[in-house]
Amino acid sequence: MLVLAEHRFNVRAYYRMAESGVLPPNARVELLNGRIIDMSPIGPAHGGTVKHLSRIFHLLARERWLVSTQDPVRLDDHSEPEPDVALLKTAADHYKSRHPGPDEVYLLVEVSDSTLDYDREEKLPAYGRAGVAEVWIVNLNEARLEVYREPHFTGYGSKTVLGAGDQLTPLAFPDAVINVGELLEH
Repeated sequence: MLVLAEHRFNVRAYYRMAESGVLPPNARVELLNGRIIDMSPIGPAHGGTVKHLSRIFHLLARERWLVSTQDPVRLDDHSEPEPDVALLKTAADHYKSRHPGPDEVYLLVEVSDSTLDYDREEKLPAYGRAGVAEVWIVNLNEARLEVYREPHFTGYGSKTVLGAGDQLTPLAFPDAVINVGELLEH
């Protein structure tokens, strides 16, 4: 009986592939669980929501966190996804010498429409295994915000679903009140 083996890439090999031209410079890909994943094109609703979230988080930051949009976060040696928005601990060099790790992340936000299943079934468990304290999924299909907390090996122990009219604060910043309806506007 033939046994199929899957080759998993690590971050170092992933970067070598990009540097050598195996992955084109304009390739929209991310590394998750050792697999190189093609990222979906960004439509106007998705892109506009990311920009809106970025603006809201910048206004609330008051220099307490850095707002990162669609930049890599190194979860481990086999995963370096690019969440739509990340609230990061401040760093003197603004992460010029490395990508932030899970212990430097306050909050990750994924904006989901066509990627909803992938974000829930693939990215969310990877974030939980890595110990990312909090993840929000802005579910554009259902106009809902999914809040995940209490990371563990298979994902998250706590899930809350919010809609227009609800308010929310990031776990690390209970004074940063956010109107969920404002996040869901598009």
